Amino acid sequence: MAAEAIRLGTSLGEAVSARPVGEVVTLHEIAAEERLLPPLDHPDPSHLVVSGTGLTHLGSADARNRMHAMKPEDMTDSMRMFRSGVQGGRPAPGEVGEQPEWFFKGLGGSVVASERPLTMPAFALDGGEEPEVAGLYVVAPDGTPWRVGFALANEFADHVLEKTNYLLLAHSKLRPCAVGPEMLVGPLPPSVRGTSRIRRDGSVIWEKEFLTGEENMSHTLANLEHHHFKYDLFRQPGDAHVHLYGTATLSFQDGVRCRPGDVFEIEADAFVLPLRNRLAQAPEGGYFAAREL
Repeated sequence: MAAEAIRLGTSLGEAVSARPVGEVVTLHEIAAEERLLPPLDHPDPSHLVVSGTGLTHLGSADARNRMHAMKPEDMTDSMRMFRSGVQGGRPAPGEVGEQPEWFFKGLGGSVVASERPLTMPAFALDGGEEPEVAGLYVVAPDGTPWRVGFALANEFADHVLEKTNYLLLAHSKLRPCAVGPEMLVGPLPPSVRGTSRIRRDGSVIWEKEFLTGEENMSHTLANLEHHHFKYDLFRQPGDAHVHLYGTATLSFQDGVRCRPGDVFEIEADAFVLPLRNRLAQAPEGGYFAAREL
């Protein structure tokens, strides 16, 4: 449908409205029945790229105050990256600002629908939520990236591994992520207010508000998009992209250690349905060695 809208020169909303109306369904019921797929996929999962950016949200005023009080020689690379975004991540339209932290999550097979398990590998040290908004994109035949909408996302990462050594960040991000269940077409509201919670044995063990949208970010969406799509690799005609914009709220910061069976629930005022997934862990996979031909 996105490809058709690009070909006809219409918006995705117009393309949807032009389709005949079918059976009327109740969204909450079909979500509970696990019938909702992720809002964007690709016939060939290897042509759907999942990536993200970090250190893009302003976070608490206290954190910013501590950042500005630090001497440059005492700052970590993460804090330098955060400060560069605060200072240069919001350029004028058409201009290039500071580049954000960037990471690769996986391909289409790593995208999990709402109500389906988020499975961490047997070797993982942790499986923790990250409530975010993701941009959904399709690359046109001429190589132009088109944003077709936005979705709630649980970026899901191994924070214990990342804390062990920051150079293991790339490893900690190679996990599935949950996206959906809806696509918001048109612009993202300037400020999106949401709630992230964890349920264990039916009871809420952690809950916290999170803020996203450009008013709460150190980078504009346009700047994040430029620094992703500036690479020829990510402008291949026919490819699709799920790009996660980052967060400032996660339970790991509050000392919560998630365990299999916990349920992540993310909701926000710009979306109707919550994104909900149960944490699972894969069985031991053994030792993987390449064989010599």
